[in-house]
Amino acid sequence: MTSSMDQEILAGAAGLSPGQFTIQRALQSVRTHLGMDVAYLSEFVGNESVFKAVDAPGLEAIIKPGDRRSLDDVYCRHILDGRLPRLIPDTSEEPLALAMPITQAVPIGSHVSIPIYMPDGQPYGMFCCLSAKPNKSLNPRDLDIMTMFAELATHELHRELSSAQVSRSRQSRIESVIQSGAFSLVYQPICSLRDMQVVGFEALCRFSDEPYRSPDKWFAEAAEAGLGVDLEIAVLERSVQDLQSLPEAAYVSFNASPETVTSGRLSSLFDRIPPGRVVLEVTEHAPVADYDHLMASLSDLRSRGARLAVDDAGAGFASLQHIVRLAPDFIKLDMSLTRDIDTDPARRALASALIFFARETGSAIIAEGIESAGELEIFKLLGVSNGQGYLLGRPMPLADIAGWRDGRPALAS
Repeated sequence: MTSSMDQEILAGAAGLSPGQFTIQRALQSVRTHLGMDVAYLSEFVGNESVFKAVDAPGLEAIIKPGDRRSLDDVYCRHILDGRLPRLIPDTSEEPLALAMPITQAVPIGSHVSIPIYMPDGQPYGMFCCLSAKPNKSLNPRDLDIMTMFAELATHELHRELSSAQVSRSRQSRIESVIQSGAFSLVYQPICSLRDMQVVGFEALCRFSDEPYRSPDKWFAEAAEAGLGVDLEIAVLERSVQDLQSLPEAAYVSFNASPETVTSGRLSSLFDRIPPGRVVLEVTEHAPVADYDHLMASLSDLRSRGARLAVDDAGAGFASLQHIVRLAPDFIKLDMSLTRDIDTDPARRALASALIFFARETGSAIIAEGIESAGELEIFKLLGVSNGQGYLLGRPMPLADIAGWRDGRPALAS
């Protein structure tokens, strides 16, 4: 018995989705079992019957997916309306079938067909088998078997249609967000831990459109819809517009997936940014399919004045490889290391190792998620240069940053 994983592998090798592969196998199986020449699944589109899947060995030049025939010329409507039976062992014994030009033209000697319906009861198309010669051995039991395979195909078809509908809805939702700009940016201060002066701001995206959910879910959905790069670029464009309103001495950092970095679409963006004012954060969690391509793209952006940070360092097993390969200007310690570092020796030891690594490689450490005076004090003792977190400053809209230009953050008690 073929497992679901095996089916996915076979489907991928055939260039089909798992559902399409199952339907193709159903057509092949029922055609073989009934000893017929052709099996197909059709869809009614307007006044035409369109072949969606076909199994017809040796007859590919005659019938193939994408071919279409007028519903006026085929059996479909007559079967749906009961004028022709679903099981026709010999078309010469059915006057209506015999009178239709297609019966002689194809030719069709025997025919078995099961209507396929949408979940709302509307007819979708037909699940059919036919042969050039009559097959008088076909009987009601064969019709039952044909019905069983048709039900299997219908189940997979409904899943495919539902998945396609979800995909279309997802794509439409993300496109709407991009086109309407239904998101805003807030900026969280990044402070020097030596004198508590603000040295930069991390741009964080917030979405106002429904459904209300965290930004990571919006970006994940955009990636699933094939619009991840488009959404990131739209957010980066907004951040670049805000840059002129941020303190000139401070940089702005924003997240960019490896796919966005390697898309080639950031070059023109960076041509409009003063050198040194932008830090690209590439998360450690993001998969990198081709490090050479990523490195070449980053080299181009760095030549345009961008600096690089590895975000969420220490949060995953691939962290060190990611850092070594990218050689970032900044290493941002994940908040999972920051949390309770003043009372947890294990976290302190791992953070110390990354801090030592950064010093040896010429990177600067930024500790994320600092929320207590104890955590802040430990990072100062460890010699960490920069940090961010609710203790140092919460994310704020651009309009609220004016008060930060000449002052220091008021640390939470």
